[in-house]
Formats: sequence, structure tokens, C-alpha cells
Amino acid sequence: MDMTDYFFSALSLVFVLEGIMPFIAPRMYRKMMRRLSEQDDRSLRYFGLGIMLVGVAILYIIHQ
Repeated sequence: MDMTDYFFSALSLVFVLEGIMPFIAPRMYRKMMRRLSEQDDRSLRYFGLGIMLVGVAILYIIHQ
């Protein structure tokens, strides 16, 4: 596998994971999205940073 195969595999996995919540619990997902949309930009940026750091930490652990 070359690098583009890994990239598209990871991107596909992101799509699958992003789709789980609206598929399983659409009402709760809608409520969560509504609450997120009401947050200020700074809070959303910190939330995004936290999610990215968790992802990097998981990748680091997996590749040890």
C-alpha cells in the first residue's frame, strides 16, 4: 500500500465513524449539533483542538 491508499483508508474510516451517531440516534445527534452551533468560536476551537490531540495520542499509542 502506498501513502494515498492509507490516506483514503483513514478518510473512509472517518466517514464511517462520523455516520454512526446520526444513524443510531438521530434525535440526540440533532440536539448535540444544535448545542455545538450555539457555542462561541473560541470554545469550538478548543473542542476541535482537544479532539485532534486525542486522535494524535491514539495514533501514537497504536504505532508504539
